[in-house]
Amino acid sequence: MGRNTRKRRTPLATKIVAGAAALAVGGGGLVWANFYASAHEDHGGHNRTRSAGAQVATIDCPDVGQKIRDVPDRARGEVDGELATMDSQITNAYQRLATTRRAQAGDSQFVQNTILGPLKDRRKAIIDRIQLEINRAGGKADDNLDELAGCQGRPADQQNGGGQNGGGQDGGQDGGGQDGGGQDGGGQDQEGDDDNGNGVAGPVADDFVDINDVQPNSRDSRNGLAADGDGGSTGSFTTDCGVNENNLFNSDNLIAAPGVDNGAHHTHDYVGNQDNDAFSSDEDLANADTSCQNQGDKSTYYWPVLRLQDGTQEFDANDQGGGAEGNIGKILKPAEAQIRFVGSRQGDVVAMPKFLRVITGDAKSFTNGDANANTSWSCSGFEDRQVTDKYPLCPDGSQVLRTVNFQSCWDGQNIDSANHRDHMAFVQEDGSCANGFQAVPQLQIRLAYDIPAPTVENGQVQNPYAVDSFPEQLHKPITDHNDFINVMDEDLMNEVVDCINRGEDCQ
Repeated sequence: MGRNTRKRRTPLATKIVAGAAALAVGGGGLVWANFYASAHEDHGGHNRTRSAGAQVATIDCPDVGQKIRDVPDRARGEVDGELATMDSQITNAYQRLATTRRAQAGDSQFVQNTILGPLKDRRKAIIDRIQLEINRAGGKADDNLDELAGCQGRPADQQNGGGQNGGGQDGGQDGGGQDGGGQDGGGQDQEGDDDNGNGVAGPVADDFVDINDVQPNSRDSRNGLAADGDGGSTGSFTTDCGVNENNLFNSDNLIAAPGVDNGAHHTHDYVGNQDNDAFSSDEDLANADTSCQNQGDKSTYYWPVLRLQDGTQEFDANDQGGGAEGNIGKILKPAEAQIRFVGSRQGDVVAMPKFLRVITGDAKSFTNGDANANTSWSCSGFEDRQVTDKYPLCPDGSQVLRTVNFQSCWDGQNIDSANHRDHMAFVQEDGSCANGFQAVPQLQIRLAYDIPAPTVENGQVQNPYAVDSFPEQLHKPITDHNDFINVMDEDLMNEVVDCINRGEDCQ
């Protein structure tokens, strides 16, 4: 599969996937390491008793970016760059964890002394620079950011902690995939066995669920509260932008890491705007071509690719963001990408400002907690059964569905915020916007995929599919996320608003 992108690539970093012998653990299990922690640990508000030799699946670091608030505009570029460097540090530390299993087995302090300790020091240096950059630009940096420097090893049987970002263990996370289901036998030390193309840490068998075993209407769909109500603005506007027929892929993130090559550490699908990478300015976006049928919509819509881990060597098999960071296998384009905007249950919507940036979901939900997790996974014909923390196993003839409804309340002033979240919010229980926020058209994206159902036997998964992720997030379904930059021209945005407020369905 080719790519259409103006990426500027730096030399490859150390590879996480050095081959099946380095990382494969037989049939798609996690990469294990010994981590000798205290027998009792308070994590995320729950005291858990653990054995002295608990096994570490990944590295869990507080998300500094989500804690930052007061960043003057002229310091945001520098701060985003520092945060991207911090992400790279975690990636490198995870690579070190994943490739030193033998050393860890022989030294109970190896992980702490060789990986986590030095990582804390490097993170502390970056946090100090971030504080300095904020203060120099006239802001007031949080003096407590230093408390976020330390990371910990996460054992495979440990629930998502959540407490790192203040967030969100509200019942939505039932441990899916985090208890290491089936991973305590099943070939963990059988290096060299056939790994079915899954030479990376995840997904595992417990990350999948038969859609028939999902209870109907069991998911609290907070993100659907703004849409399709009986009152307010009940119209919709659909824009057809294709399914990335132009093969525009890169591992940048223009919103979260502008100016940083490989800022996402995983590959994105792009539809809409065709000049979208880390170095694209607003002017570049405004002057770009678009894959949308309505040429007035030059917005960019992007999401992590799904891959079938079947051993296929994709174009990025040796690249950062791709195989060099554990994202391997055949890229699966959606068979259909439905993009539409809907209204508010409480009244009219107002126009989005041009270049408004919105991130929904959280690429780090496995370690951050589920406060910002937002994607719904389902199967066609089973749309009343939605899950966030599992990949669905769909019956023959049924498509895998990946659905997200974006935040639809805007602060009325800013097109972005320091943590790329605070300028947008979800509606309240009654469908209204709080704190003086205004209702804007809610973006809803529904992706449908033709994917053969993986086979799960004896605690192992064969030929799994998975979302691209940061390496340390282990390809968990809960890490799925979507990004949007509004680049509709003024006339089209007004048409969208008028159509929704009139209660019509337009395209």
